[in-house]
Amino acid sequence: MPDWLIAIVLGLIEGLTEFIPVSSTGHLLLAGHFLGFHSPGNTFQVLIQLGAILAITSVYFGRLWGLLTTLPTDPGSRRFVLGVLLAFLPAVLVGVLAHDYIKTVLYESPTLVCVTLIVGGVILLGLDRMKLEPRYTDVSQYPLKTAFLIGLFQCIALVPGVSRSGATIAGALLLKCDKRSAAEFSFFLAMPTMAGAFAYDLYKNIDKLSTNDLGLIALGFVAALVSGVFVVRTVLDFITRHGFAPFAWWRIVVGVGGLIALNLTR
Repeated sequence: MPDWLIAIVLGLIEGLTEFIPVSSTGHLLLAGHFLGFHSPGNTFQVLIQLGAILAITSVYFGRLWGLLTTLPTDPGSRRFVLGVLLAFLPAVLVGVLAHDYIKTVLYESPTLVCVTLIVGGVILLGLDRMKLEPRYTDVSQYPLKTAFLIGLFQCIALVPGVSRSGATIAGALLLKCDKRSAAEFSFFLAMPTMAGAFAYDLYKNIDKLSTNDLGLIALGFVAALVSGVFVVRTVLDFITRHGFAPFAWWRIVVGVGGLIALNLTR
């Protein structure tokens, strides 16, 4: 398969998996491994997230504009923005400190990705079946402490295969948030988190990128944007109706399938 087609396939995978609790990074690393695709410092997998960032920004533009225009006068808007920033900070600190180890060690272990996919799927199944009584159903009403604790859960997702959205949603559920608002808070938290990861990775690896790399990244970006818009527009209603079990089983199937494939290709 030519590199340009692989870039499009990986972009579609990024957009389809970024905002659901299945680990977009895990899927990209496994797909890249089996397709024989490698980018310098695994930069491609991070930089095409810009497409997913623009996807969620475009869908939520009205909400974001409303927050921006009411920020000076509305205490609720200020509290919500502060909550997202507090949730964002832990992953920034840990991500910067552990960046090189994550990219050069953890990202290079497809076996680790498969195992974390399976473990995360089992945990998500357990959470989906627990009779948790939600205290918070409106994402704009999350207490600052709750938002910060969700941000601590997000740090776990620095391990590939864990899933950023999966970790934040699981944390929110344990902190008495309902499923729909937990997923929505994960959407809002994704914007600064992914933008920060994009900017930092570009800064660290821009000297390693060639013109060909930039072309492939552009293709992946467009594919991620298109598929990301579709997912963001549909996933909240899907979660409300079906919960997280379908995503949990998908993680387990992909993780087990990946381990089998890895053993067969050794």
